[in-house]
Parts: sequence; C-alpha cells; structure tokens
Amino acid sequence: MTLSDLANSLNSRHPAGHLYPPLLLLTDEKRLADPLPAAARLPHGSGVILRHYNDPNRAQLAKELSMLCRRRGLRLLIAGDGPMAMRVAAHGVHFPEARIMEATSWRQRCPCWLITTAAHTWKSLVLAARAGSDAALLGSVFPTESHPNAATIGPVRFTSWVTGVQRLQRGYPVYALGGVTAESGKRLSNSGAIGIAGISGITRARN
Repeated sequence: MTLSDLANSLNSRHPAGHLYPPLLLLTDEKRLADPLPAAARLPHGSGVILRHYNDPNRAQLAKELSMLCRRRGLRLLIAGDGPMAMRVAAHGVHFPEARIMEATSWRQRCPCWLITTAAHTWKSLVLAARAGSDAALLGSVFPTESHPNAATIGPVRFTSWVTGVQRLQRGYPVYALGGVTAESGKRLSNSGAIGIAGISGITRARN
C-alpha cells in the first residue's frame, strides 16, 4: 500500500471524507524550497498548504501555486494570511497552533472556505474543533526528519485524541501530521483520521 492508498483509505472511511483532500502537502522554505514540482505530482483531489512564511517572493509563489492547483484539481490553503488567500483566490486558509482562534473570524467572513489549524496537544485539538475550523492537523505522530528526537504523540495517543474530539464534536476531521510514511501509517488504519499531512513523507512517496 502506498502513502496515497493509505490516505485514500482513511478518507473513504470518514463520514465527511468526500469533502476533504486525502493528502495535504505542507510547503517549507528549507526542506521544499520550490514546492511547484512537488505539487504538480500530487494526485488529483489533494491539497497544498503554502507556508513559506519568510519567503520574500511568497506572494508570487502563492499566485503560481493557485494557478497550478486549479489546473490540476488541487485545493490551495494559504497559511496565516487570509487577505493573501483572497487575492489569489485560494480555497481557504491554515493557521498554526498559536493562532487557532483566528479561524472563528475567518469562518464568519468566508463561510465557503476550507479552514484548517495545526494542533500539537489535546487542549489545542479541542480548541481547534470549537473555534470553527473545518479540520485540524495533529502531530507530530511519528519522529520527523526535521525533529528526529522531539517528543511525538504516537499512534495510540493519536487515535485516542481523534476519538475523544469526535465525541465532543461529532465527526470532527483530523489529519495525521508528522513522520507518516506508507509503513508507519499502517498503524493509523483504524485511528479515525481523515487523511495525511506532511512534507518529506509525501514528496518522497510521489517521487
């Protein structure tokens, strides 16, 4: 089973799966300096979250990604910048954990957008669900290349948190973020996740 197969399997079992991309590629200035080739290789229906927060050419990159995503049937989210998302006609926004509550105002302003947030603790996951976001990216589930020795949530606790937040807010979608590969992802088969988000795991799989 490939990573894409795993993401599709998770997505198909979620009640709202047909509304959400199975795969979410996060861009990164250091690990994915030019995200355009990687985005061009994503399966139809996937999503891209443009981070590149400190890139001086971020606005131009957003425009190019927007055009590519529309040609290829991908959904583009701009991280932390609602006005930029509006300018490039993106499909929505993504907020880091420290800015979860901004999801509330943007939900009211752009009700048709896909709005996601990052969450790294149980408390922030619950906050994301209650703030009006459409989904949370919860991680890191497994060790990552960028933070190989950092503490991780692990598949057991990840599953427990997904189950718990879905009891609080029925069916709340959660993506598995961090270190998920075709092999490690097998441990998430029954987690209730709606899909997979990441950087190197996705780009390596697509290569």
